[in-house]
Amino acid sequence: MTASTSPLPCIAIAGPTASGKTNGALALAAVLAQRGQASEIISVDSALVYRGMDIGTAKPTPEEQAAVPHHLIDIIDPLQSYSAAEFVQDTQRLVAEIRARGAIPLLVGGTMLYFKALLDGIDEMPAADPEVRAKLDAQAAEIGWPAMHAELAKVDPETAARLAPGDSQRIQRALEVWHVSGQPLSSFHQAKKRAAEAGPAFDCTLFSLEPNDRAWLHARIAQRYESMLNAGFIDEVKALRARGDLNPDLPSMRCVGYRQVWEELDWQERKGATDINLHLVREKGIAATRQLAKRQITWLRSMPQRHTIACDDPLATMKLVEAALRYLPQG
Repeated sequence: MTASTSPLPCIAIAGPTASGKTNGALALAAVLAQRGQASEIISVDSALVYRGMDIGTAKPTPEEQAAVPHHLIDIIDPLQSYSAAEFVQDTQRLVAEIRARGAIPLLVGGTMLYFKALLDGIDEMPAADPEVRAKLDAQAAEIGWPAMHAELAKVDPETAARLAPGDSQRIQRALEVWHVSGQPLSSFHQAKKRAAEAGPAFDCTLFSLEPNDRAWLHARIAQRYESMLNAGFIDEVKALRARGDLNPDLPSMRCVGYRQVWEELDWQERKGATDINLHLVREKGIAATRQLAKRQITWLRSMPQRHTIACDDPLATMKLVEAALRYLPQG
């Protein structure tokens, strides 16, 4: 590599929840530091962007964040939203800044939509329009989301065909795009496909931590969720509810784990119960996290460019570091 003409490489570490991404990234950063090479971590996680949501997101500890510079963590309030387009824009800027400091960017996380948007390009769709969304919400409150789905089928049958009648979030977005742009959501997806055929939108080496034995990952998920509960996760959600300006339909409160605790706290409030049903919270939270992991693995398998490391291998972290080092300049 010629330093004057070639930028420092970029390493991405993806994987389902609880697969060991943070440990792997920190281990790689430590080895690079021993070699005299600085690195910085960019979080690829749609939940870590929120302030005040630490326990349920398994946010890197202050000590871990102090060991290696981290980015895109604690950048917005839970009342706000953060899109894949914003992530791509921020990440492209951060990668350039990190390289300018002579450091290697490490992209680490499990939000596959962010990875896909970064690596394959993103639809040039209209930004969210709060006024249009409010009107759609009001209409849905009157006629229901299945009827809204039928309305979508009239203007964008291709998108409607792939959405369930109760998928309120995606139906709302598709109708919003139609109202704002006058074009169906499917037309933007087709444009994205044409752009993807033209070549990669972002150049990095992608490593994926995936289990050979799904039971291993399920056990890790259960163990981590139990640790979250013991660390005060329910109190964290209670504090968010106590603000008074958040609701369960916000993207932040739809995060896995938070939604399930919020629902149980709602039930407790309605019934006038004195204690939350911890067993039910645990079961629902673990089940939802398993479903998330399943979706993440499905996304990963659609990325043929990835280099797979078995996360249930006892030597997974070492193998990840060794594999990544082969793509990095020698000091």
